[in-house]
Amino acid sequence: MNILKAIKRTTTSTGQINKLRSDGFIPAVLYGGKENNINISLNKSHLKDIIKTKTFLSKVFDLDIDGSQQKVLPRDISYDPISDEPIHIDFIRIVKGSKLNLEIPVKFINSEKSPGLKKGGVLNIVRRKVELKCPAENIPDEIIVDLDNTEINSSLKISSVKLPENVLPTITDRDFVIATVASPTILVEPEKTEEAAAEGETPAEGTETEGTTEGEEKKADDVKEKTGKPADDKPKAAADKGQSSGKEKETKKK
Repeated sequence: MNILKAIKRTTTSTGQINKLRSDGFIPAVLYGGKENNINISLNKSHLKDIIKTKTFLSKVFDLDIDGSQQKVLPRDISYDPISDEPIHIDFIRIVKGSKLNLEIPVKFINSEKSPGLKKGGVLNIVRRKVELKCPAENIPDEIIVDLDNTEINSSLKISSVKLPENVLPTITDRDFVIATVASPTILVEPEKTEEAAAEGETPAEGTETEGTTEGEEKKADDVKEKTGKPADDKPKAAADKGQSSGKEKETKKK
C-alpha cells in the first residue's frame, strides 16, 4: 500500500528545521485544493528507498497525518547540494475531478522478442519520460512501450502506446518519437587494394637519400685504397684547381 506517515510540525525557524533534520526527519508542506497549507515532517528512514524510485514524483500516496488520511502527490524534492540528501518535499492534494500534468517514466518490455535487437540493433531512447495530462483518479505509474516484433529502423511513437482512459499527452500537434531501433554501428577497416599493397612494399620516399647504399660505401672504400684519399676529395681538388687558375689569370692581367 502506498501509505506515507507524517506528523504536523510547528517548527518555522532555520535552527528548528535544522534540528528536525538532524533528528532524522524531512520537513515538508502539503498544499492544494480549498484547504489551508499544512507544515508536516516525515521520517527519512521510511522514505529513503521510496524517494529513489523513478515513479515517486508521479505516484499517488495516501498521506496519513496524525491518523487522518488524504490522497496526495509528491511535486518537488529539494536536495542538499553537498550531501545530496533530501531536505524538503512538496505534496499537493489530489482533488477529485481535477487534472494534472505529470512526467510519467517510460518502461520498455519484450526486448527479447524484438527481431531488430536480436540482429544487433540498438535501442535508442529519445524520451525516458513523457508529460501526460492525467485525471487525478487515474494517474499511471509508467508508460509501457512494447518492443515485440520491432525491426531495425523501427520508430516507436506515442500513437503506438496504449494510454489509460482520459490520459493524453500534453504534446498534441505531432506524433512524437519515444524510441527507435537503430542499426548497429560497426567500424570496418578498409581492405587494402593490390596497388596499395604494392606501394606498401616500396621504400618510403626519401629513404635512399638519407644514407649511402652498400654499393656506394664499397666504391668509396676502393677509391680510398688506391689513392689514399677519400672519394669526396676529387670534387674538392677540382674546385681548388679552378680557384688557382683564376688567380693566375688575374695576376697576368695586372
